[in-house]
Amino acid sequence: MKRVLLALLVLLLLLVGVLVVRTLRFSSRQVPAEPAEPFSVDATAAAGRLAEALRHRTIAASDGMGTEDAAFRALHAQLVARFPLVHAQLGHEAVGAHAHLYTWKGADPDLSPVLLLGHLDVVPVEAEATWSHPPFGGVVADGYIHGRGALDDKGSVLAILEAVEGLLAQGHRPRRTVLLAFGADEEVGGRDGAARVAALLRERGVRLESVLDEGGPIGVGLVPGVAAPVALVGVAEKGSARVELVVRSTGGHASMPPPQTAAGILARALVRLEEHPLEPGLRGGTLALFEHVGPEMGFGLRLLFANTWLFAPLIERQLAAAPSTNASIRTTAAATMLEGSPKPNVLPSQARAVLNVRPLPGDSLDDVRAHVREVVDDARVELLAEGDEASPVSRLDTEGWRQLQRSIRQVFPDVVVAPFLTVAATDARHFYPLSDSVYRFMPVHMTREDLTRMHGRDERLSVAGHAAAIRFYAQYLRNTTR
Repeated sequence: MKRVLLALLVLLLLLVGVLVVRTLRFSSRQVPAEPAEPFSVDATAAAGRLAEALRHRTIAASDGMGTEDAAFRALHAQLVARFPLVHAQLGHEAVGAHAHLYTWKGADPDLSPVLLLGHLDVVPVEAEATWSHPPFGGVVADGYIHGRGALDDKGSVLAILEAVEGLLAQGHRPRRTVLLAFGADEEVGGRDGAARVAALLRERGVRLESVLDEGGPIGVGLVPGVAAPVALVGVAEKGSARVELVVRSTGGHASMPPPQTAAGILARALVRLEEHPLEPGLRGGTLALFEHVGPEMGFGLRLLFANTWLFAPLIERQLAAAPSTNASIRTTAAATMLEGSPKPNVLPSQARAVLNVRPLPGDSLDDVRAHVREVVDDARVELLAEGDEASPVSRLDTEGWRQLQRSIRQVFPDVVVAPFLTVAATDARHFYPLSDSVYRFMPVHMTREDLTRMHGRDERLSVAGHAAAIRFYAQYLRNTTR
């Protein structure tokens, strides 16, 4: 018995030693960066141009709502007038109904281009009267630019244009070609905008050095255990699928129901799916996040994230406890629409449920179909699943990643740069066939309260924050095109 206890003690000491050594070797992945080059920004004038853009009600077409064609045309006319050098010196192509592709030719045609993405469309506004300032008023007040699209995503589009206009005024000539693509239907899938641009570039045989789209912000207080703001760069995004479950029956009068109705069979299937979600996985962008922020934490959390080979189940349990973090480690399925009988005294001849499914990178739609069939385990429930697969995970050993990380650290030297998984959909997903360096980042400081303003009430961007974003894009373009 003593020998067994001694052996166990030796094993325990060895395990502790391995954990401690791995923790001590779990060093920072932040790159040193020299200060950004000076770039003058007239913050007040730039805020005014963004405010003007917010006054255009560029709501993308959706079910039951047509495209605001006049608003998109007026917005483009404004951009032409406010950014004369961009429109005089860059090539311009209209793509689809209202998307735009700009080409800033580089001196070396052998270098692959870099692409900056953004979108001009915005989501609709509910209860406009409850906003502190009119959502399409384009008001600048109290140090903020107020209006729908300030954050998502006209702020980024205008900041990119401001940076390019300023660089042109300085006489900057890129060695590498720069492409700017601004879609007009990102909020409804990007099929007429970004997807068409990607197809056009594919037809031309273009291979992109890197892609930068909207994405994670510079999170203030968003990552527990890290005191510094964290620049969250999306390196992958979840898919988006529609799964329909249908149960058919003969119907009839509700006064003479069968033992199981179509609605009851469907309800049982939904309960089973909620009770048996797909298995979690600490991988891809989420694992990369902890590999980058872990070294910036205290010893206890550093030990945890330096040894995910051992503690992954514990980490997954903690992340699964909250909806926001559960979505980063699991393919989620949420029942969003239910249909049954049109009258309370009529048995439904058909009961239907629609689930919004967000596949995690690594889980395919075929995996989702197989899981649903296995869990429901009822031949009376018909299944239809269609949608977009999750994206690949972008590489972190490329020049595109190094220059993005460097640019962020130059303009925002106090931040920690970390990859993460984007749980929402962006236009960036359409460009994976053209590059393995596809990133999503919004160079704006945001708190949890700020996040609720995106697609919500009182969307706004600070005047100082907009100026900082302009300086970031200018530095990023300098770094990537020399």
